[in-house]
Parts: sequence; structure tokens; C-alpha cells
Amino acid sequence: MSLYSRLEHYLEEHSDDAGPVRGTLSLPRIGMIWLAANLVVTTLLTGTLFVPGVDYGLVVVLIIVGTIVGAAVLVTVGNIGTRTGLPTMALTRGPFGTRGSLLPVAANVVILMGWSWVQAMLAGIALDFLVSSVTGFSSPVLFAVLCQTLVVILAIFGHTGIARVEPWLAVLILGIVAYIFVVAFTTYAPAEFAAIPADPSLGYSPILVLDVVIATAISWTVLSADFNRFAKSSRAGIIGSGIGYTLSTVVSMTVGATAIGYVVLSGGEAIPFDPVTIVTPFGAPLAIVIFLSVMATNTMVVYGMVTSIVNAQPGRHVKFLPTALIVGVISIIGSTWFGLLGQFTTFLVTIGALFAPVFAIMIADYYIVKRGAYTADILKARDGRYWYLAGVNWAAIAVWLVGAVAAYLFTWVWPTPIGATIPAFVLTFVLYLLVSLSERSTTPVASSEHLSDATPEPVAHA
Repeated sequence: MSLYSRLEHYLEEHSDDAGPVRGTLSLPRIGMIWLAANLVVTTLLTGTLFVPGVDYGLVVVLIIVGTIVGAAVLVTVGNIGTRTGLPTMALTRGPFGTRGSLLPVAANVVILMGWSWVQAMLAGIALDFLVSSVTGFSSPVLFAVLCQTLVVILAIFGHTGIARVEPWLAVLILGIVAYIFVVAFTTYAPAEFAAIPADPSLGYSPILVLDVVIATAISWTVLSADFNRFAKSSRAGIIGSGIGYTLSTVVSMTVGATAIGYVVLSGGEAIPFDPVTIVTPFGAPLAIVIFLSVMATNTMVVYGMVTSIVNAQPGRHVKFLPTALIVGVISIIGSTWFGLLGQFTTFLVTIGALFAPVFAIMIADYYIVKRGAYTADILKARDGRYWYLAGVNWAAIAVWLVGAVAAYLFTWVWPTPIGATIPAFVLTFVLYLLVSLSERSTTPVASSEHLSDATPEPVAHA
């Protein structure tokens, strides 16, 4: 048996192909996966956007509040994955229909691909800093390609490989992060960071900070069920992912805000979202954090893209390994497009506008309209409860569009005192319940049987 065949057989044995799974991972294991996942360079550099535009102390408070709010959405969607055994995008069949779900699936793959490119570029810049400081050789593009190639190799081993690697990466990253905090707060007192004068002209307000922090959680929710479906219980999934995500995000963003504050106090130029700006004063330790964080996070991102594609249509047996190889090649090629780095904030706001309404609809549909359970019909290729009209629930599509437009308007046209993500989420949630009340009134309480016990209906071929 060839290496390719052995790896393909291994992935099939460990449920990395299409279909529901029954989870076995413990609470600590889920927690460590999520802890490593968001100890990531993009989250860290997001923290550099906020200071000195907003007061340092207020930034830390907003990071904590926004992360908790966002984590509530993440764990709620993730729990649907634990209870059904299905990944996030496969669950969109419930409210959007068997065919209608292809719209959020396509949007998810495009956005995750963008994430993978951005993170590979930043890892390449950090690695380039390390190598060039020792050898004089510099090629950020080459190092970005090398970093992403390693990520793809890790992702190819599926969720079991990720579960083994992520905890070790989390421990290493946390150790180095602790060192960075010690350096920062022994060089300058916390009161000196708090005294950095806020400069609103830099474009960030407290409301925008809160919105970006929540949007960060929304961007991670696309992967919540992908990994929480492997939790052995709802308790393990909810507590593990909740603590892991919250801790990693608060730590990462606070490190970013602290690092840029350190640059300001040292008399340097505070260039936001630039890894070199914060790596220069801290040297190799911070560059290593950036590199390791991309290995941890981008592996999950590439895995999430592959999972979304493999599970896009029920009944069609799309294999994990060849899909991972194709997606991996595209992600490696795209990591050379460094122009995307200048559009990161717009990219993050776009994610919030597109997916906050999607998750509002998913939560309302599963927990209220469908009474906390999806039937085995969600595994059918056509017909059944989730077929709606020719495979599409047009009411859900319309509500999604209203929510996305509202998120855009609340961001750029009619800013609200609590940002754009929360109002758009609430509006979408309420609208979907209103248009789905008749469905709920005729929906019986579904069986609690786990979907992994059901047999998916094969696709009929002409």
C-alpha cells in the first residue's frame, strides 16, 4: 500500500471524510485546541490597531467584554456540532436548505482562504526577520510559502494530528507570551501604559474596538462546530472552547496592545498591524510566537476549508485527502499576495457583516424553530424536511441579506452606540423567528438519536 493510500485510509478511519461523527475529545483537549488556535498573529496584531487611538486601560476592558460576547455565539454554534456530529457549514442545511446552504459554504471557503493567506504572510515576515538578522538573507515571500507549506502538511493529517500538535504549541506560545509581558511591565510600569495619551484621529473609537473584537469571534465561529463535534459531550465542548477561546483572544490582543504601547513609550513609531514594528524591540521571542501561532491556527483554517468542501453536499462522497491537497496548493500560491495585508480591517468587518447574520439564523433555527434537534433528513441529498422549495429556504436567504445590509449600514452609515455586529445579530435573529413561527408551530420534537447513527441517503444518478 502506497503512502498516499495509507494516509487516505487513516483519514477515513478517523472520520475526516464527509458525514457526522461521534466525539471522543475531553474538555481539557478541546480547551487546548482552542487555546492554541487563537494565540495567533492576526489576533495579536489586531491589538496593535487600538493603541494609541484609544486609552490602553479601556482597550483591555473592551477586549475582555467583546471576547466574552463573541465567545457566547461561538460556543452556542459549536454545541450544535457536538450534539449532531456535523461541521459548521453542513449545519447551515438546517435553516438554508440542502442547496441554499451552498451560499454560506462558498462564502466561508473564500473567507478562510483569505485568513490563511494573511497569516502565512505575517509568519513569513516574522521568519524573515529572524533569518535576515542572522544571515542577512531576506525574502518574506519565500518564507511565507515555506510556512504555508508546513501548515498544509499538518492539516493533511486531519483532526487527530491537530489534536496532538495544538496543545504543545499552546504551551510554548504561552511561555513566550509570559516572557513578553514580564519584559514590558518591568521596563515600564502599568501606570505608564495607562497614561499613554489617546489619539482619536488615528481612526479607532471605543465602539469600533468593541465591534472588531466581536467580529474576531464571529470569524472563528465558522470553525466552531468543525472542532467541537469531536468533543465527547456538550459540557466538554462548551466549557473547553469557551475558556480556550476567551483566554487566547484576551491574551493575544492584550499582548498586541501592550507591545505597541511599549513601542510608543520607547519613542518608536507606532505602525499598526506591522509585525516588524513590535518584533524589533522584543526580538526573537516574539518572532517565534508569531511563527508558532500561524502553525497552530492556519492548520485549523486549512482543515476548516477542506471540511466545508467535503461536507458541502450530502450523499456525495468527496474525499478529504485530495481536497486537502488542492486547497493546500491554492493557499500556498495565495500566500504570495502581500497586498491583502493593507485591507485587513475591511476584511474583518466584511466577515462580521456576512456571518453574524448567518449564526443568528443558525442559533434561532436549531434551538427554537427546530426545537433543539435536527433529524436524519439533514443527511439526505434531496427531499425531506430540509429541502424547502427546490432545496432552498428563500425566507432564510432574504433574512440573511437584510442582516448583512444592516451590518454594513450600522458600520458605515448609521453607527450605533454598541457597534454594528450586535444590532445586526439581534435584528436577524428576531426577523428569522418571525418568518419561521409557522414552521415551529408544526414541528414535532425530534428524536435525540445522534446523527452518526443514521445512514445518509445516496445521491441518485441519472
